[in-house]
Amino acid sequence: MSQKVAVIGDGGWGTALGLVLHQNGHAVTMWGPFSENIEAARQTCCNETYLPGIELPADMQWTTDGAEAVRDAAAVVIAVPTQFYRDVVASFRGLIAPGTHIVSVAKGLDRDTHKTMTGVAEELLGFDSVAALSGPSHAEEVALGIPTAVVIASRDESQAADLQRLFSGGTFRVYTTTDVLGVQLGGALKNVIAIAVGISDGLGFGDNTRAALITRGLAEMTRLGTGMGCHPATFSGLSGMGDLIVTCTSQHSRNRGVGERLGRGETIQDIMASMKQVAEGVWNCSNARALGNSQGVELPITEEVYTILHNNHSPMEAVKDLMGRDVRAE
Repeated sequence: MSQKVAVIGDGGWGTALGLVLHQNGHAVTMWGPFSENIEAARQTCCNETYLPGIELPADMQWTTDGAEAVRDAAAVVIAVPTQFYRDVVASFRGLIAPGTHIVSVAKGLDRDTHKTMTGVAEELLGFDSVAALSGPSHAEEVALGIPTAVVIASRDESQAADLQRLFSGGTFRVYTTTDVLGVQLGGALKNVIAIAVGISDGLGFGDNTRAALITRGLAEMTRLGTGMGCHPATFSGLSGMGDLIVTCTSQHSRNRGVGERLGRGETIQDIMASMKQVAEGVWNCSNARALGNSQGVELPITEEVYTILHNNHSPMEAVKDLMGRDVRAE
């Protein structure tokens, strides 16, 4: 059954999900804040700024009008980078009808409160249950129809099932869980670990180092999550191990790419100035570190990435710090 779905955020990930939903037979309206980007996408049937080379359906709607975007929508997808998330979501307060399914697909933590993105959306929109979608899912591959599996998390199991049906298609398989916090912690923390892996690659290290960082990064994610009441199995699933592996190893990973350039000696200021799209790990590293500190949980890889990004610590000194830590049982 065809439904109207609004996608808030015209970046690569929002556009790829809009394409998935359209292919599933739904009427999709894309919202973005910049009229020039929206008009270009409408005229060319291509989001050349954020998802170049992908032809988009002519009947996919594009607008900068928030009220128009969400009017009569059965579901609203929030696909906004975390540093803009709070302001954008607040602008939709009072516009989304009660009973509408809302799903957040941003991967990160709120800068001021360290809440998850669903927590921010619930706070600002007044909804009791905002779902989260996460997993190993680069926008470029999703848009090309490369088989992908993700997970939708909601405290409301009927909401999760409805969204599962909405998104599931021939190349996009959706699982469900009730572990909303665990799914989002995995999505936020894996970006920081991917920067560490990129730094290792940029320094010229090999497979041994990469595997160690991924494995111990997963340990950090699991340690923090379980300490906050999340289910351990979440971190061995799609939103944990799955997303961590793809973000740490893929050519599409902006976070790994940022780390690689840091390892080669570029400054974070120059790297960020050269990028059109967001590397969430850069923005969320300090949030993840602060959350770990508030919970009394050690996150040594996250701590070293933070010192490189914010304290001008050299990558090689960070390696020495990690390798010189007191030995311990695994």
